[in-house]
Amino acid sequence: MKYIKLLIFVITGAMFVSCDTDEFLNPLPDTSIVSENFFQSDDDVLSGIIGVYDAIQGVNENTQSSSVRFNRGVQLEYLLTEHRSDNTRSKTLEGSRADFHRYIVEPENIQSEDYYQSMYEIIFRANNVLKYVDNADAANINKYTAEAKFLRAYAYFNLVRLYGDVPLLTRVASSDEKELLYTRVDVAKVYEQIVSDLKEGVSYLDNSHKSRASKAAAQGILAKVYLSQPSPNYSGAKALCEAIMGSGFSLQSNFSDVFYKELNSEIIFAIEYIAGDPNESQGFSSEFTSFKRQGRQDGLNIVNPNLAVDFIAHGGNRTTASYAAFGDDVNLPVPLDAEIIKFLPFGSNISDRNLPTYGEQPGNAGNDWIILRYSDVLLMHAEAIMQGNPTNDTSAIDSYMKVKVRAGFDAVADRPSALTVDALLLERRVELAFENHRFFDLVRLGVAHQVLGAHATLKGYTSYNVRRLLLPIPSREINLSEGLLTQNPQ
Repeated sequence: MKYIKLLIFVITGAMFVSCDTDEFLNPLPDTSIVSENFFQSDDDVLSGIIGVYDAIQGVNENTQSSSVRFNRGVQLEYLLTEHRSDNTRSKTLEGSRADFHRYIVEPENIQSEDYYQSMYEIIFRANNVLKYVDNADAANINKYTAEAKFLRAYAYFNLVRLYGDVPLLTRVASSDEKELLYTRVDVAKVYEQIVSDLKEGVSYLDNSHKSRASKAAAQGILAKVYLSQPSPNYSGAKALCEAIMGSGFSLQSNFSDVFYKELNSEIIFAIEYIAGDPNESQGFSSEFTSFKRQGRQDGLNIVNPNLAVDFIAHGGNRTTASYAAFGDDVNLPVPLDAEIIKFLPFGSNISDRNLPTYGEQPGNAGNDWIILRYSDVLLMHAEAIMQGNPTNDTSAIDSYMKVKVRAGFDAVADRPSALTVDALLLERRVELAFENHRFFDLVRLGVAHQVLGAHATLKGYTSYNVRRLLLPIPSREINLSEGLLTQNPQ
């Protein structure tokens, strides 16, 4: 994406320069002129769409290591999700990254602020494409429109689940439209827009891509939206999952291959990175190391022992492909500081747990980030049928068991007579650990306060309360809004 990065710098780069004096949702006047002059052809519009993925991909901290906002995209998402669940934590208690797992994130937190900005950068770029999409070839207008709206919906889905009510922009706004830019919109209204945008993806996209929007990706994310919105649409989610189940996707026979054979049969939507290229790589793979630290931090996304306990009892063959113990931890029944190995930088060798190696450039890793895969869809299918209650429905249990059997469990002996919410949550935990689903799963299934409250008490995180399930709106945005943007209760 080197060309795309240069292109986006030309079109939207001034937004970053203006961060200290203007809000990031609004392009500078000269940026608008550049955009208008640029989007003249079908190729230009397509380049603009690819540029939205560049915003999701984000900037590697190994390239730009400043602690200020730098549009990290999804590269910091694990802090806002996995670290705020009972799955993982920081190696140390120092720095703003450690605030997430202790539930003490404040409005000034730089990583939360960066993520908030990154999602709105995606939204701005998508809205900018939509503004000029009619300059594309007539045969492509519907498809390009659907793709841009899919990406906008993806960003809003993340924002609404993490921050609650947020400003809702469906077009590029001018600098004097402060009420539009900063007025928070009710969660239900935001979900209405997300659903509308994703429905266009279902209607006009095909399954040509895995690293770009597709029909199946729109169906899968819409299914999760239906399960997550204030009034769940279980029948709609079930139908969408079944449509994907008939679209040719399949589970990888080897669980580890899901992560190291990229864009495989199980992948529905992933963000691509290129190893060794500072401009196209990611840094989170190196940050997940701690025993022989390869990243800039002491170690992030360290596995909590309670998750290791669940893996040992219920992970099957996923356990040795998900985390690893090093040094003294190797001899413990339950490791205290295990590391994630789903995203080891390419070229890693951890066969010697006292002298692991992590490839030539672990800070410039090329491991893709998986947003949606087929096992998630199968488990959502079961969830949609359950509707929050135990079920003996054969098709729900069938979908659940497909994931279990791939993990090495017996199709007959391990098949439950009834599937419970606790069993589904446990299966999702060990299947999708470290993929940023756990926090959202707990919230969606209505047990977040119960589970995370108990976890916080066990760990001594005294700042936890139910209000901490929402992140605070970044102070910088409230300041820029001149009082229009309100804060979440803390």
